[in-house]
Amino acid sequence: MSESVNIIKISDLKPGMNNVNIRVRVLEAEAPRTINTRRGPRTISEAVVGDETGRTRLTLWGHAAGSLQAGDTVMISGAWTTSYRGQVVLNIGGRGNITRVDDTTLPPEDEIPEETPQVPPDWRPPRRNSGFGGPRRRSYRQRF
Repeated sequence: MSESVNIIKISDLKPGMNNVNIRVRVLEAEAPRTINTRRGPRTISEAVVGDETGRTRLTLWGHAAGSLQAGDTVMISGAWTTSYRGQVVLNIGGRGNITRVDDTTLPPEDEIPEETPQVPPDWRPPRRNSGFGGPRRRSYRQRF
């Protein structure tokens, strides 16, 4: 019994999406590099990918960094989206999967539109930590 996978198009990407499955052609691919984050040094690489609806940046984290080459046609599963400078960015890391596929339905590079998914004007990123750690507890003196 096979599971049906919901494959979306680049034009349908919105910031804050999780578990994204998408089939794309790699238009550009950079070599891996190390950056410093709050969690320490991380290896990343960046690529530009596209389908018949547009193109977007893809950031590859950890083991996925450097795994793509321009011209590849790939199925990406388990990706997530973020926003950067008003554009939606696709991300893939340790929990995601990249599989090379032979897909003749994707247009060649010169026929992929230049359009990129934009962040909606009313979109606000979710708060990382509101400072609220649960129900308020009565102070020590109020308990006794």
